[in-house]
Amino acid sequence: MDHSTKPIQVYRGKYVESTHDVHIAVVTPTGELLAYYGDTSRLTFARSSMKPLQAVPIVESGAMEEYHLSERELALFCASHSGEKVHREAVAKVLEKLNLNEHHLQCGTHIPRDMASYNELIKAGKSLTPFFSNCSGKHSGMLVGCVKQGLDIDTYRDVTHPYQQQIIDVIANVSDFVREDIMTSVDGCGVPVHRIPLYNLALAFSRLAVPGQWGNGSERRKDALNQIGKAMATYPEMVAGTNRFDTDLMKAFGGRIVAKGGAEGVHCFADKETGIGVALKVGDGNARGTSVASMEVLKQLNIGTPDIWEKLEEYHEAPVLNARKEKIGAIKASFELNYLTRRGIQNGTVTID
Repeated sequence: MDHSTKPIQVYRGKYVESTHDVHIAVVTPTGELLAYYGDTSRLTFARSSMKPLQAVPIVESGAMEEYHLSERELALFCASHSGEKVHREAVAKVLEKLNLNEHHLQCGTHIPRDMASYNELIKAGKSLTPFFSNCSGKHSGMLVGCVKQGLDIDTYRDVTHPYQQQIIDVIANVSDFVREDIMTSVDGCGVPVHRIPLYNLALAFSRLAVPGQWGNGSERRKDALNQIGKAMATYPEMVAGTNRFDTDLMKAFGGRIVAKGGAEGVHCFADKETGIGVALKVGDGNARGTSVASMEVLKQLNIGTPDIWEKLEEYHEAPVLNARKEKIGAIKASFELNYLTRRGIQNGTVTID
């Protein structure tokens, strides 16, 4: 079999061992599909990439002002964090402002990415708590939105709950996808997860990055999106964590990029200068292909500089390591975006002929 046609290739030594398909949508602020690879209409559960939109009702409710919440805490509401001390303490602080505690979080528990924190917990003879969950920030945010609006906090995970219905309203509005066509299931942390086409997901991220260019959006919604995008780009360490792609990507770009990955090989980002939104899905759900594909898209769109790309090189050509932490292969991108129109990016502006 010829592996050279596959968009993501996993090398062991100099030989291709595995491959992954990928689907990519690149959308301009005006909603034009600028470029693509694979199927842009692919119905995709956005998973944690939807967290920025799930936080919109918090901002619109006035909860940020009511509970004196910070930009840093708003970034946490959009997080798939590593369970580091800084994340756990931030979630605890949010709940304290609501006069709630960890028992009100319904995200469940799991071993965190931050193994140092987990090892300390084991040595101390303690058990995992919901604070360690990578979704505890999102759940604390949902509790914020519910408490501010006087909504029931015991059933906040139910798809029929008013807060979850508000989220579906936001997704339909920001992504320009028919509300009745948004299918839901259950995410890993127990709340609803939403299925929309990649094109619409990319459009939503474009509007997250440059809400001012969304002609039909309400000022209230555009202001909420602006606050959320700014918080994520300003506090990227709260969105993911140490040695995580989203955090390192936003740091390297100095606030220009807003990015959020999701489980099962989903990754979305948008450029605040050009307004371009990108959504991608690795076909088989393997997350090891997401950073490689996203970095390749950035390079092909000429977003960034050689210095920035060099800082992120290990995400573009991701190393394959053995148990001794020796590099014995690499994960590489091998695709060319298909452009629907001629385009250029000059001085932070997209031109389309």
